[in-house]
Amino acid sequence: MTALGTGGLKSSVSGFGSDQFDESDDGERKMMMRFFNWFYFFVSIGALLAVTVLVYVQDNVGRRWGYGVVAVGILCGLGVFLSGTRKYRFKKLVGSPLTQVATVTAAAWRKRSLPLPSDPSMLYDVDDKAAAGEDLKGKLKLPHSKECRRFLDHAAVVDRESPAAASSWTLCTRTDVEEVKQVVRMLPIWATTIMFWTIHAQMTTFAVEQASVMNRAIGGSGFLIPAGSLTVFLIGSILLTVPLYDRLVAPVARRVTGNPHGLSPLQRVFVGLFLSIAGMAAAALVERYRLTESADGVTLTVFLLMPQFLLVGAGEAFTYMGQLDFFLRECPKGMKTMSTGLFLSTCALGFFFSTLIVTIVHKVTGHGSNDGWLANNIDQGRLDYFYWLLAVMSAINIVFFTIAARGYVYKEKRMADAGIELADEEAMIVGH
Repeated sequence: MTALGTGGLKSSVSGFGSDQFDESDDGERKMMMRFFNWFYFFVSIGALLAVTVLVYVQDNVGRRWGYGVVAVGILCGLGVFLSGTRKYRFKKLVGSPLTQVATVTAAAWRKRSLPLPSDPSMLYDVDDKAAAGEDLKGKLKLPHSKECRRFLDHAAVVDRESPAAASSWTLCTRTDVEEVKQVVRMLPIWATTIMFWTIHAQMTTFAVEQASVMNRAIGGSGFLIPAGSLTVFLIGSILLTVPLYDRLVAPVARRVTGNPHGLSPLQRVFVGLFLSIAGMAAAALVERYRLTESADGVTLTVFLLMPQFLLVGAGEAFTYMGQLDFFLRECPKGMKTMSTGLFLSTCALGFFFSTLIVTIVHKVTGHGSNDGWLANNIDQGRLDYFYWLLAVMSAINIVFFTIAARGYVYKEKRMADAGIELADEEAMIVGH
């Protein structure tokens, strides 16, 4: 039940939030940028309360009270959300994005042997669909692009010799094809952001294991910080980074780059990936130092782990905000529901990839009685080698990300090059 509820919420809330802003209005477009920043800020506030206040209530008052506080909080949030129902903007649904991808791919494959016209205007498009009296479902006519033309453009080729009536599985509009192309363009960016969440997974697994064998006492009070509570530093770093970026980094970036948004979404993701590499390097150095001192019987303070938590936390703020902004902004308007799914899938795949790497490293480095780098007893393993491995993999990944990012052209620029402004795009409903 919790998984179903969380899945429905996470996959919808950010997209619904972006629907409240008119991208054709410069002022609202800037407000949407800030919305993503502060949206994640308050998400992190909730996470901070979960690992501090809620844990305290459960440990000192009772689990029933802990669950009760959460239930009341959710009900209050639901009430606040429903109170704005009359003021929300609702965008018209234009069908399933997955079905559209499937129909375009299937139609292109079926007609792959047909010749492509030299003039793209000869491809079947929404103009032809409107002339036939078919429902356009609010589709916006998009300019033709050459990417993937040899394959996907076949979906919009009219087969004059086919006696069968055309359907969406045999004939798609050029606009449908262009929307699928936009998704294809984003896939290299999508693939190269998965590695960040693999790094992030270490902060809630091996970093906690590191903390469990270190001195967690605060001063001379005798109070021991629970090893799992060190994620407070991760969340605290996020909470610090978001307002610093909004109030300090973004204004400076606007003046330096001339970009009214400050750093572009892909630039923010790059910063996040770079910080994750620095975080892994810091983690490896601290673990090496800890192993050396542990061999001499010295137990180091747990606060030595703060740099890796702070670096990865700051990286998460940049990566999360950049990814969310990128996928929501660049996904076609008719496929907006897919944007959040693409973003969240990088998080999920990052954790799965972490599990895969751990399994491979354990099998490759462990022989017989030797547990290898990732031993059950952390003092007998070489976790620092594992951290260095992740740092190197992330460094290679950021090279591929940079190549993909440098070759990516934002939708806004592509539309402008075609002589279409964002304001025109909103009004380009065919037939008007």
